Parts: sequence; structure tokens; C-alpha cells
Amino acid sequence: MKIVNSPVEMKNLSITLQRSGKTIGFVPTMGALHQGHLSLLNIAAKSTDATVMSIFVNPSQFGPGEDYDKYPRTFELDSKKAQDAGCDILFAPTAQDMYPPNYSSYVDVAKLDTKLCGATRPDHFRGVCTVVLKFFNIVNPQIAVFGQKDAQQLIVLRRMVSDFNLSVSVESGPVIREKDGLAMSSRNKYLTPHERRDAPLIYKGLKGAKELFDSGERDGDKLIEMIKTHYKSSAMFTPEYIEVVDIVTLEPLKEIKDKALIAVACKTSESKTRLIDNIVLGGEL
Repeated sequence: MKIVNSPVEMKNLSITLQRSGKTIGFVPTMGALHQGHLSLLNIAAKSTDATVMSIFVNPSQFGPGEDYDKYPRTFELDSKKAQDAGCDILFAPTAQDMYPPNYSSYVDVAKLDTKLCGATRPDHFRGVCTVVLKFFNIVNPQIAVFGQKDAQQLIVLRRMVSDFNLSVSVESGPVIREKDGLAMSSRNKYLTPHERRDAPLIYKGLKGAKELFDSGERDGDKLIEMIKTHYKSSAMFTPEYIEVVDIVTLEPLKEIKDKALIAVACKTSESKTRLIDNIVLGGEL
């Protein structure tokens, strides 16, 4: 595995690969790698000749008071995990590489970026879209793979790719979970023992809603009430939002006529960790 820090070197390497007829699969991450990240690398490897994984804790997607400074940074361990998983190139630029002095260009995806997480994290998706567009221009992949756990991010990035006529296919990988159902996340390391004990209830509520949907329920409010019933049994987290939305527009759905996304965000009571999860009804993203 080759480790590259310079955007210029990475861009030149991508050009060399493509001139030799090789296709590139790309998996952007912020590090603190877990099996969820590595599963995306496996998806990329199945349909491309060379895989690139980025590790970059992107400052522009963190708001004031969020966990940018304490976000886990475990580069040596991450490098070994990526190499063992078959990564060909690990791209790890610095913040100054990506946002040099006088940097002033950003990407906004109107409407979608203010829904769900965007309602309480202003400019979060502005930062996500900006850095991903920069990565696409540097790495120039044919395929980029993102996890479904960040469903809104996936939907927003697909809109950006479509709107800008970018020559990259955005693919999704399934949510990878712990044995008790908790969605794998780098932020799970923040959880206290009490929070970790109750955190699987987040997915249990989503499963309960899906079971209700599979039995014929199509009323969005009733599905939300099912989830709330599960969440009321724990004092270790409080829902920030529970919404049933359209998988393209992210608009709330009172009645589900086709596919729908149930998305939740919860804040834990002791470590104040923000956990997100989701489930798709009636199909896939």
C-alpha cells in the first residue's frame, strides 16, 4: 500500500493509473477505521482496478462546540487496517493541503442540506460536499462508496454529483452493526458503559417500525410513535429527531406510498455523544 500526503502527488498518481487503463474506486473517511469503513473498501475493490481510501478529519464539516479537536485520530492503526483490507493507496492530506491560505470556495446543496441533521448542524453538509468535491477532483475515481449509515450524506452527495454532471458513480454500502445491533461508528468510542448498554435500543426501535411497515402500516406518524415507545425505556439518550422522509427530497411523509427512509439522531445523556441511524422501507437507497 502506498501512502500519499500531497494532493498534487495524488492527482498525478491517479492520472498515471488511468492512462494505463486502470479504474479507481474511492472510499473517503475521517479515520478511526472500523469494519464499516473496510466493508466499503471491499465494495470498491470488486469493480475497480485500484482502491484509494482517504483519511482526513475535515474541519469545515464541524460546527462550533463540536468534536473536531477530540475526534479520534489513530493513523498508524488505521494504516495497518487499510493495508490488511487490501487498500492500494492511502491518501492522507493535511488541513493546510486541503484549505490553503485564502481558500474561499464552498459547495451548497440547497434544501437537502437543511433537513434532518442539517437542521441542527448548519454548514455541516456544506463542508462535506466541499471536501468530497475536492477529493473527486484530486482522486478522479470512477466509483466512490459511502456507507448507508450516513444516509442523508449519501443522498446529498448524489444530488451534488447529478447537479454538477460529475463522472463518478456514487454507490452505497449497508450499515455494518455490532452483534447487539448498534451501528458501527467512530464516535462509539465516546460512549460510557451505561450508554453503550442502552444504545442498541436505537436500532431496536427502527426494527420495530420496519416490522410494523411490513405488516401493512403506511402511516408515518404511527411508525414514529412505535420508535418513540422503544426510546422512552432508556434515560441514556434523547432523540434529536425521528423522521419518515422521501429518499430523494428528504421531505416528511405522512403516508408511505413507495420507498421511505426512517432516520433518527439521538444525543446521549452522559458523554453527550450524537448517534445517528436509519432504516429504508420498501427497497434500498
